[in-house]
Amino acid sequence: MTDTSTDTDVLVVGAGPTGLHLAAELSRAGVTTTLVERRDTESNLTRAFAVHARTLELLDARGMARELVATGVTVDTVGSLPQFGHAEIDLTRLPSRFPYVLVTPQYETERLLRAHGEALGVDLRWGTELVSLRRHPDKVEAELRRGDGTTYTVRASYLVGTDGVHSTVRRELGLPFPGRSSVMESVALADVRLAERPERALTGSATRDGFVFIAPFKDGWYRVITWYRHRQLPDDTTPTLDEVREDTRRVLGTDHGMHDARWLSRFDNDERQVPHYRQGRVLLAGDAAHTHSPIGGQGMNIGLQDAVNLGWKLAATVRGRADDALLDSYEAERHPVGRRVVRRTGALTRIILLRSRPMRALRALVGGAVLRLGPVVDRMTSQLSGIGLRYPAGPGAHPSAGARAPDLPLSGDTTPNRLYEALRTGGFVLLVTEPAKAYAREQEVYEVDVHGVAEERAAAVPPAILVRPDGYIAWATDEPDPDSRRRALAAALEHWCGRRVPQATTSAR
Repeated sequence: MTDTSTDTDVLVVGAGPTGLHLAAELSRAGVTTTLVERRDTESNLTRAFAVHARTLELLDARGMARELVATGVTVDTVGSLPQFGHAEIDLTRLPSRFPYVLVTPQYETERLLRAHGEALGVDLRWGTELVSLRRHPDKVEAELRRGDGTTYTVRASYLVGTDGVHSTVRRELGLPFPGRSSVMESVALADVRLAERPERALTGSATRDGFVFIAPFKDGWYRVITWYRHRQLPDDTTPTLDEVREDTRRVLGTDHGMHDARWLSRFDNDERQVPHYRQGRVLLAGDAAHTHSPIGGQGMNIGLQDAVNLGWKLAATVRGRADDALLDSYEAERHPVGRRVVRRTGALTRIILLRSRPMRALRALVGGAVLRLGPVVDRMTSQLSGIGLRYPAGPGAHPSAGARAPDLPLSGDTTPNRLYEALRTGGFVLLVTEPAKAYAREQEVYEVDVHGVAEERAAAVPPAILVRPDGYIAWATDEPDPDSRRRALAAALEHWCGRRVPQATTSAR
């Protein structure tokens, strides 16, 4: 039985972290958003648990970081693996309000994102799965099926697949998912109690045939990840607590008194990436677009960053404020990021799991020495945390264009008193070193918030900086002449922000 079709600006398929965050970003921008999830309700199961500094900054820019940090454990030192001479990486060196990695269950992140999206008006439909989609020049038609077997059609201006590694959206597009199987297949996951607390907040080690990682949750449970080369089982085969104990003892020499598993699961991880993130009015993000080794805890982080990059661009396109070039920049900016993560995590996994005794000895010697070099550590922490990411800027652009915008203090005694608070509107922010009130026209013609930079920092930054909704610098100038600066700014604002359009519904009808 098929009922009456419904309409929405954007249909997002898959309510994991990426889909939840993307739907909220779109709704914040005034785009009608429907989010469907084949699960009947939220899950307390979790794979991801690491939230890195740049992701926390982006959540801070939407007013969510403080609440998420309160759910977890902050770890400011990582490493000390025997495979790399017990060298440690000090995350407190990061130039961020969040100089650490946050360890918290994925369901806490999802809970926060879901509440955030629902408050913004996201239409979240549980127990609803995508059956098929049909693409047209001006819309996408999606056939959806409810849990009771009934189907209905949603017509949307755009559709985004955030439905994971086994993406139905990707399958419907007929896109390949090239890559290879990871060396670390059939990975066991468990949330357990430990009778003996590990010495370090994050505990990890590997042998030629096994790998173990242990991370604490704030509620007293521990996440344990194990892999044993000689046990390769299908990912639908649930591991036992005895298996996880045994694999942990093989690598660590102890299981820390492991008991009372509340959750056990197994997964295979591949190293794959889709060739294109966009086909017309259908786009992919998160695990639907890329999958890789869990080493480094990158997966959920780059999915959330996909969502923030895509959200404002897709919203501007739906609202008629931007052309296809802006939407195409989503793939141009994020595909290289996904490719680097797939390659780096895969390479690191193979290095950790070296089987040759001489090569393992060399790894410990060289790796330990390299990880004690300050510049090398700074580069590694910058990459791991996401702080060092920058997007390509066009010819002739200011040197800071494409870089992450630092959380500059703003002038005035009232909120917002720093840049990332100003970004919580979800729009562009123009930072100026002269009185902000002189830019009233820009505020009126363009959807941009204008703020002055606090005096103690103003001398060290360009006279004008345009910050994108995702916290990266779109444009900046060192032009000293006010008239020349204003002309350059006018061109930048029209290029990046577009002009206002009449307020009207934009749903495909």
